[in-house]
Amino acid sequence: MRGDRHQFEQWRRRRLDEVELDYLFLDGSHFKCHANAAAEPVLAAWGIDTDPKPVFVGLDAASSESGDAWEGLLTGLGERGLGCPLLVISDGAPGLIGAVERTMGAALRQRCLVHRARNILAKVPKNAAAEVKADYWATFDVPENIEPGRDAVAYVHKRIDAFAKRWRDSYPAAVRCLLDDRDSLTVYLRFPREHWPRTRHSNFIERTFGETRRRVKVIGRLPGEHSCLKLVWAVLDRASAGWRGFTMTPAGLRLLQDLRRSLHDPPTQLPQRNSEVHTEPGVAPADPVGAIA
Repeated sequence: MRGDRHQFEQWRRRRLDEVELDYLFLDGSHFKCHANAAAEPVLAAWGIDTDPKPVFVGLDAASSESGDAWEGLLTGLGERGLGCPLLVISDGAPGLIGAVERTMGAALRQRCLVHRARNILAKVPKNAAAEVKADYWATFDVPENIEPGRDAVAYVHKRIDAFAKRWRDSYPAAVRCLLDDRDSLTVYLRFPREHWPRTRHSNFIERTFGETRRRVKVIGRLPGEHSCLKLVWAVLDRASAGWRGFTMTPAGLRLLQDLRRSLHDPPTQLPQRNSEVHTEPGVAPADPVGAIA
């Protein structure tokens, strides 16, 4: 146990100066670790570096998934040397989005399509859910002859309009849910096609969180915050060793290089506590491979 604790402390304090991420995935999950208190979130960050291999970079406990909590985690990563990624993938929680915009304003942001699907289906009766779900996912199918970038984004936005036209009379709340923040649903289409299946959602780390919850279910409540973090870290760290990297084609590599030049030339550092470095949220230079219209 002492060895595990030592390894965990070394991991959470290690420098990240040599880690350059293309993609950063953010997600949280709730665990009971304090007596007479509701379950509280553990926030996690992992990414795909430029090799492109998976890297588990951050983990922290919080009392809520507030903007301050997420900003603390992201700022801490910057203090340890992590630079700004090209794309951040997360759910649509306002606190999380705000924290990303304040700390990683030079990055693009992709809203998790799995979380959005759940939001939409929650507004649809069960007897229609299967049909609406199938139509939702078909919306994001892009023919092979359409290149990543402007054309792929425009194609899917037409499909989103078609989905809205089909279902707006029957399920207007579901359609409004899809159209809200719609631009954030298609940002992944600006990146290499071979990465699309894994960059359009943050569900992978959520599944790993599920394994952790199964392990603690028999306990009911963990004996404290540090024990909770250490257990979650142990499961995620072990799982990350088996995570697959991304396939990289020459065309995909060129596309990422073009995006890196347009977004991070010169390289963008994350703001640190008491730092005067600020980034403008949501502002990025023009994309030579096709910006969102």
